[in-house]
Amino acid sequence: MAKTVRDESTASAYWAAVNTFCALEDVHVIADAPVGCYNLTGVAVMDYTDAIPYLENLTPTSLTEREIASSGSSEIVQETIDKLKGSGKQLILVSSAESEMIGSDHQNMLAMKYPSVRFFASDSLGQNEWQGRDRALAWLFDRFDDGQPAEIEPGTVSIIGPTYGCFNSPADLAELKRLIAGAGGEVRHVYPFESKAADIAKLKNSAAVVVMYREFGAALAGKLVRPVLYAPFGIEETDRFIEEVGRLCGTEEEAAQFIEEEKRTTLSPVWDLWRGPQSEWFPTIRFGVVASKSYANGIRRVLSGELGMQCLFSHDSATASNNAVREEIKQTQPQFLYGRMPDKIYLAELDAKTRFIPAGFPGPIVRRALGTPFMGHSGVVWLVQEIVNALYDTLFNFLPITRRQQSAAPAKPLKWTPEANAILDGIVKKAPFISQISFGRELKRKAENLAASRGADTVTPDILQQLG
Repeated sequence: MAKTVRDESTASAYWAAVNTFCALEDVHVIADAPVGCYNLTGVAVMDYTDAIPYLENLTPTSLTEREIASSGSSEIVQETIDKLKGSGKQLILVSSAESEMIGSDHQNMLAMKYPSVRFFASDSLGQNEWQGRDRALAWLFDRFDDGQPAEIEPGTVSIIGPTYGCFNSPADLAELKRLIAGAGGEVRHVYPFESKAADIAKLKNSAAVVVMYREFGAALAGKLVRPVLYAPFGIEETDRFIEEVGRLCGTEEEAAQFIEEEKRTTLSPVWDLWRGPQSEWFPTIRFGVVASKSYANGIRRVLSGELGMQCLFSHDSATASNNAVREEIKQTQPQFLYGRMPDKIYLAELDAKTRFIPAGFPGPIVRRALGTPFMGHSGVVWLVQEIVNALYDTLFNFLPITRRQQSAAPAKPLKWTPEANAILDGIVKKAPFISQISFGRELKRKAENLAASRGADTVTPDILQQLG
């Protein structure tokens, strides 16, 4: 029996290759693909995620039905290369699902006619975007390493990971740079962002390497044979990160002083919010997360592990079943849901009272500002701040009912059967704690209005069932 997929939460390795290679300023990517693969990946997706109108260094070969049905794509690939040969950039030819389906493999043709052009088989049909990014970064090192032994530059740190289409990367990258500098390290390379293909050979000269995401980058880091750190979430993990950067860069004392300064400055809003009246709400908060592995695990550690909130579920969007996610949202009704556009759609379908907070792609959400980090100490501050603001907003939305709502109430109070009262209590308990009283009052009013409209003087279980 065929399995129905409601939506696709993780893009293919073709997108991964484009998003990785096009981040390098000295590279021009030729996509062996229909023009639609350019319009979608090169224009639409970038515009709705990273707020980039189009990728200037991406050109499709514009596969048509003729090439797919008979002649193959070798001829139009050569025509495209000839047009771009004088660009002064390193040309990388990337396969797409369409070219892979017709068996296009241009390795031998390029070796004979265009030896300077590299061919990357994206394996679009076999790998997702995280696997594709991991393999693309490692492939770049295999092709562009200079073969020279490493010459370690003391005190330097390189960051691997920021590519197009990574949620919130500008803000989290800015926080990583701040932490490394505070610990006494010098950020030498940010790869592939802020880099060239020619820089990849220099990565092995750094004293340490920071892999920004748990989903990809480890393969390249392994080839560099340098000490590897991962970008931190939460207070404790960030403290350990700063200490380790200091140890690897020989600046332990500076790192220790930076941690103490962070407690007095960056982290002070967390202590203020923790001591304030809103802190009484924190243990009652129930939340769920559906995001890439780094964010799913990181948000859970911060909000549940460090702040004591109740994590109902935390799923890696690359492996989670969307049908199962939708059902879990329905059953648990979290007060906050950190997720993607599919999860926001599920909330709308269920008419849930959950507050949605973007935490991953896909979705038309722009995160180019540097002030919305999830990682590091600043990430803790931002997460707590947004939780508190949302709590205040929840209170506003559940203020006492207005005169208009009161006028819609039945002329006289209706009776309730014990069974109906039990059902009402069960529904209300699923609502966020802070809004249960107002939510119960609103649901009770709706049930009584529906019963009155039918001429009944008693609310029965069938009335509540009809309210959904």
